[in-house]
Amino acid sequence: MKAVDKLTWHVENLVSQAEEFDKAKWFDKNRYIQSQPSLFSNRLFVSKSLKLRDYVDEIVQSLASLPPETHRHAYQFAITKIGEQIEAVIKVLKSTPVWAKENKPSTQKQQQYRKAVTRIMQSSHELYQELSQNHEFERRLMDMIEERKRLLDDASKTDVEKLNKEIFALHMRLGRCRKAIAATEEKILFAEKQSRS
Repeated sequence: MKAVDKLTWHVENLVSQAEEFDKAKWFDKNRYIQSQPSLFSNRLFVSKSLKLRDYVDEIVQSLASLPPETHRHAYQFAITKIGEQIEAVIKVLKSTPVWAKENKPSTQKQQQYRKAVTRIMQSSHELYQELSQNHEFERRLMDMIEERKRLLDDASKTDVEKLNKEIFALHMRLGRCRKAIAATEEKILFAEKQSRS
């Protein structure tokens, strides 16, 4: 089962729970909530509403307009954000009897599911960070090689020897760096394959 399918299944459950929540008018007596322009931060949701269903609808729209999986960075970013949005809605629902009633028989399953999704997201996020760092290291090594090549033009015989040794050593480091990049890319592909199974 793909990560996106798991998230879709979860959102489908949230639709009915959000409707129940809104019908019960849980926020009507809460002056602090009533004074707020929206339930969640702008970072998480575009919607500005005191109705939970509006936020669940936004998640549904986000799922419907996901970038293609081939655009890995954009896809991963969108999946991570949707996961955070779901968690935010769940936190609000958890504070009401609606959640307790709807989820009593399957609380353990849902906890396991949430842990699994979090693990997938965290694993991919860390790998993308590692890949970004490796690419930055690769770029710096290439700059260092180019800089030494430029110095060769005006260098004395002794300096030429020294610079050539440095260039050789930097090329060795660059080779190791590129191997690390390839290994990290393989790990990302494996993590994404796991999330789809």
